[in-house]
Amino acid sequence: MQWPETFSSLIEEANRLDLYKKLIAQLNKDLLYANVDLEFDADTLPTSLKLVLHEAIYKLINEKFGDYLNLLYIIDVSEKVIKALDGSDTVALSEQVTFLILKREWQKVWYRNQYSS
Repeated sequence: MQWPETFSSLIEEANRLDLYKKLIAQLNKDLLYANVDLEFDADTLPTSLKLVLHEAIYKLINEKFGDYLNLLYIIDVSEKVIKALDGSDTVALSEQVTFLILKREWQKVWYRNQYSS
């Protein structure tokens, strides 16, 4: 499986496989586990999902760094990949982390869909 490298390709793949709502459900579940006060409606548009999640990640990085690290741990975003990012611009960093979070959640949903029957 070739994992999506952009937000649009991730959303296209999720919609093509009819798994977008499961992606949101998985994200909501992990946000709840991480005690992040954010929940998306199943009908949230992809652009809104990206925008709101990006804003939340930005706030976590700046205001609640411990909660941010906990979220990354719960979602299981690769520490190696996070450390390789340039942290000099928090807006750009939070945008990249937003995509990494969605990509990891997509992997979970895709594997569960592929191997459950």
